[in-house]
Amino acid sequence: MTLDPPPATDIDPQETAEWRDGFLALMATHGPERARFILDALVRSAHARQIGWQPDLNTPYVNTIAAQEQPAFPGDLAVEERLGSLMRWNALAMVVRANKAYGELGGHIASYASAADLFEVGFNHFFHAREGLGAGQHRGDLVFFQPHSAPGVYARAFLEGFLSEDDLLHFRQEITAPSEGARGLCSYPHPWSMPDFWQFPTGSMGLGPISSIYHARFMHYLSDRGLLDCGGRNAATGRTATRRVWGVFGDGEMDEPESTSALTLASRERLDNLVWVVNCNLQRLDGPVRGNGRIVDELERLFTGSGWNVIKLMWGSDWDGLFARDLTGTLVRTLGETVDGQMQTFAAKDGRYNREHFFGQHPELQALAQGMTDEQIDRLKRGGHDLVKIHAAYAAACAHKGQPTVILALTKKGYGMGTAGQGKMTTHSQKKLDEAALIEFRNRFNLPLSDEEAVNLRFLKPADDSPEMRYLREHREKLGGHLPRRQTACEPLPVPPVDQWARFALNAQGKEMSTTMAFVRMLGALLKDAQLGQRVVPIVADEARTFGMANLFKQVGIYSDVGQRYAPEDIGSILSYREARDGQILEEGISEAGALASWTAAATSYSVHGLAMLPFYIYYSMFGFQRVGDLIWAAADQRARGFLLGATSGRTTLAGEGLQHQDGSSHLVASTVPNCKAYDPAFAGELAVIVQHGMQEMLAEQRDVFYYVTLMNENYAQPDLPDEAREGVVRGCYLFQSSQRLLDGRESRISFTKHATLMASGAILPEALQAAELLAQDGIAADVLSVTSWSELARDGRACLASGAAPWLAQVLAQTQGPIVAASDYVSSVAESVRAHLPAGRGYRTLGTDGFGRSDTRAALRAHFGVDAAHMADAARQMLLDQELAAQ
Repeated sequence: MTLDPPPATDIDPQETAEWRDGFLALMATHGPERARFILDALVRSAHARQIGWQPDLNTPYVNTIAAQEQPAFPGDLAVEERLGSLMRWNALAMVVRANKAYGELGGHIASYASAADLFEVGFNHFFHAREGLGAGQHRGDLVFFQPHSAPGVYARAFLEGFLSEDDLLHFRQEITAPSEGARGLCSYPHPWSMPDFWQFPTGSMGLGPISSIYHARFMHYLSDRGLLDCGGRNAATGRTATRRVWGVFGDGEMDEPESTSALTLASRERLDNLVWVVNCNLQRLDGPVRGNGRIVDELERLFTGSGWNVIKLMWGSDWDGLFARDLTGTLVRTLGETVDGQMQTFAAKDGRYNREHFFGQHPELQALAQGMTDEQIDRLKRGGHDLVKIHAAYAAACAHKGQPTVILALTKKGYGMGTAGQGKMTTHSQKKLDEAALIEFRNRFNLPLSDEEAVNLRFLKPADDSPEMRYLREHREKLGGHLPRRQTACEPLPVPPVDQWARFALNAQGKEMSTTMAFVRMLGALLKDAQLGQRVVPIVADEARTFGMANLFKQVGIYSDVGQRYAPEDIGSILSYREARDGQILEEGISEAGALASWTAAATSYSVHGLAMLPFYIYYSMFGFQRVGDLIWAAADQRARGFLLGATSGRTTLAGEGLQHQDGSSHLVASTVPNCKAYDPAFAGELAVIVQHGMQEMLAEQRDVFYYVTLMNENYAQPDLPDEAREGVVRGCYLFQSSQRLLDGRESRISFTKHATLMASGAILPEALQAAELLAQDGIAADVLSVTSWSELARDGRACLASGAAPWLAQVLAQTQGPIVAASDYVSSVAESVRAHLPAGRGYRTLGTDGFGRSDTRAALRAHFGVDAAHMADAARQMLLDQELAAQ
């Protein structure tokens, strides 16, 4: 069979035929290896003579694995098809039932209908669950599920006994369910909502793909550093089984930049533990993915060019005979010329239509279809619906070495939904089916339901001793048990006392330094700790030298799976660049999204691998929540534990960098993430206490929180931190300076009649201290509160409103007098967040850096935004004046 179309112009067809025949003879005599060698040699010769030719990155529009190369299917095909039909029905019934009862709940049927067989082959033959954490036990594969297919995963969990029928009846009813004795099933994979079930959040398109890549790379990191062997052995068979990362994603999802931004990293790092299955049902939410083109061709070029192994899974077994009889190549050529918009129409129409409009295009195709009934044509499967073909593709992916693999699986969206939804433009939003459509679906999959049972959407679950249920259990037991399943069993890590690694910060004695430099010094000390040091994961996005971390290059090295194959330019320097296979720093290049995905992999290692790690990702604060906030939200959903360090933070500390580098809102955004604890410390001692408390919470107490801490690049005098201030540092604020005590600790001899209180955080606290001096010159006593966390104060205040207790902020402010001026290096909404929790009768004015940033000096910027000492003092004077006028 000739797969390639003839060239547009051929000046010597006879010579062309001779070349082709010679090549085919070579391949027949010496095999494909010799044929590939000759092709490579010819390409090198062409390049050497600058002919300007390169191979087409697209292969024919057929299966990569030929029928004769398929391994024998290891399972019972009939039983697996019956099980798949049960999953499809229960998933459909769950969504339709919910929307019959509550029309507003939503849900999706068509996505799982297209991906069901892709899932089932994985569940029955490939997806390993965690056996345990002991030696020789498989620690489980990582599986990222296409989010709109969640109902199908619930349907399988129901048959496995992990979910009950009552649970299925409460799909998308997470609040209602507990009161009715059932479990509410969340819309998409959400570990926060179902912490023992879902492992990875994939509901935000594109985040699952990039996360899967960095999880696969982190597994190599753990292995190369000798912390954890991410291979493993199957306890049942004794065979070595590599742990893999599987991702089932949509073809439309590949349009998201995060989906494809790290493809070259996966190939560069040779992540052969990574397998993507792209469900090419050719349809997005509103219509075709590439209506005027072919998404499979586009993705093949993209992944091949990015260095991936590409397996095309296009046509089911019923097509094998047609291809074998296609002696002229007309069938292959016509399939390759049919755009996806038309292919979608063929999916939506019946066998008669396809006979007339597809096979009727050429006499050769008409001849191929002779003898086939309209029903047989209608039942011709695309490759993603054929269990035998899917298994062959998965097996080939697992056997491939040295590259990540992507399987491009052609399917029909809404497969089996018939006239109600298969291939329809509206199929993605299909949530309800009428009686005729339900019976049609029942008939299509030969389900054991009466008409009445089908219309009433009865869930199906065979008897425990039925062949289907025995088969289901046996295959999952061989693969470690139920999956998905999130486990958090993990040995707690001892936290070294803060005095061991941060004494210089607690007893700073007025030395000048920035909090960024203080953090780097603390990090270096933690890396040297005998018990914790190896679990620390420093992460940067090509900014290590900016943050003064170059001294860590030699200390712990930068991770590279191949080590260092060159002598760096600065090899003679004490701060020279050093890459190593056991390097500890993850230096991700200029990719904040990649660095955040890498941080997430480390921050969830306790649940994914049963091994607690402590990641510190330091970056320009402006490139955090504002830039990759969706990834941070996904990390929160996944119950990440670690530190995010927003360096060179605030809108006035980075000075000359200007508008897009000056962060004025990250603390506002961070406050919206429920399990993120955000701190803006002014001093190194405060920073040390915060890091210590965070490590205690996350490593020792194993709480599902993560910390966002902002750091400044401004050098100023660092005071000692009194022991009694530590509680306030953690809770959000403490009285740093009393109006009755001078900076040197002596009692003030001045008797003040006017009082004010200044609250400030981070870089603006020194401004508040200067403002207090200005006010003292005017006879106004000013108490100064160091606010380490506005968001923690606000959360505490809200909790106290419910309990009736006094908020921490109110308790601290009770030690002060007068109107309150609050300022930060962030928008005024940050300081406004605590207004409701102030003592009664105290005036409150907030100053912030609202608006766009500017390039200038720090002093000019603070004056411009009105957060410097002069503006704080003026605000206090005005409030006191207003108070006097109101009293007259």
